[in-house]
Amino acid sequence: MSAMCIFSVTPLGKEESVSKYVAKVVKVVKDSGLKWQLTPMGTIIEGEDLQVVFKVIDEGVRQLEECNRISITIKIDYKKDRKSGMQEKVESVMEKLNN
Repeated sequence: MSAMCIFSVTPLGKEESVSKYVAKVVKVVKDSGLKWQLTPMGTIIEGEDLQVVFKVIDEGVRQLEECNRISITIKIDYKKDRKSGMQEKVESVMEKLNN
């Protein structure tokens, strides 16, 4: 099995820059031991267990207890039949692009 997820967590009603809050969430992702990649629009994480991925997101959101309102966006690619990670997906597209 493979669960790949891109998610973003954005506190609402805070000052213009939210990077200090995002950094708290990304720290949880980094410490989780899962593969991850930070992008300008969200954080990608991947793991073999969907529940573990959800748990990491939940733990990250809990780091923002000082925020009264949080917008959370989650998109998941869940495959039961095989494992393929974010790098393999990118390589597949690049291979086709170069042909």
